[in-house]
Amino acid sequence: MIGSSAIVGWIPSDGGSGTVKPYLLGGKSPGEVNPDQGDLTIVNGSLKIESVSSRLYMRFQLTATLPRQSLLYAVGPAGFFPSSPDFRLREHRFVTTTTINYNTGSQSVVKVSPHSKLKKTHGLMNMFGWGILIIVGAIVARHMKQWDPTWFYAHIALQTTGFLLGLTGVICGLVLENRLKANNVSKHKGLGITILVMGVLQMLALLARPDKQSKYRKYWNWYHHNIGRLLIILAISNIFYGIHLAKAGTSWNGGYGFAVAVLALTAIGLEVRKFLKK
Repeated sequence: MIGSSAIVGWIPSDGGSGTVKPYLLGGKSPGEVNPDQGDLTIVNGSLKIESVSSRLYMRFQLTATLPRQSLLYAVGPAGFFPSSPDFRLREHRFVTTTTINYNTGSQSVVKVSPHSKLKKTHGLMNMFGWGILIIVGAIVARHMKQWDPTWFYAHIALQTTGFLLGLTGVICGLVLENRLKANNVSKHKGLGITILVMGVLQMLALLARPDKQSKYRKYWNWYHHNIGRLLIILAISNIFYGIHLAKAGTSWNGGYGFAVAVLALTAIGLEVRKFLKK
């Protein structure tokens, strides 16, 4: 998009008159997107902008020697309108790109979400960290103790790796919220921070782990086990909630749902085996 020209229109929510301006997309920051610049010229008298049922319609005719085959349509952040004197824009929320073949009249449309790589990183890090490795580590700690001390080192390695991946996912989420100016993620963010705090407490619990002969060991076990269980429940719930907020589709729901089902069946099978051995 850098170096392209754009036509931007808006109608303030207070019912004022609509405004349309050409822009030059000189860079990715708001200060590099300059109003009243660019190489798009609107034909006099062809411009019309109106709002119908909360949907904005804009019509104009451009003077161009060669029609543009690649067009991009973007929607700005909700509740924000450029104002004088600089008429600066903020980053768009949604993008649709269209390529038109003027010889055949056909077109191809591709919807693109801003920061899609950051969104995927946020989702995958949390999914593999909190939502898979932490669960595998808990299963190892509960059902593999006959292989001592291998189970302990495996448990520590899995939980530490899961924590670091989850921490990365939370940081990506905070950066993403700041860049998108999202206003509908407060619950998702709150759950994520709660999970992170629980993860930190679990990591610190390792340093305060009393000896097996200590009278405080049973209290430490109760704390460590139950905080871990609650963390797993919240993590699974928040991952599915995040998939819902991102409108990531059935592939993400199905993929993670399958992983959770495999882990759940494995845990149930091991619990049944443990019960029968008693």
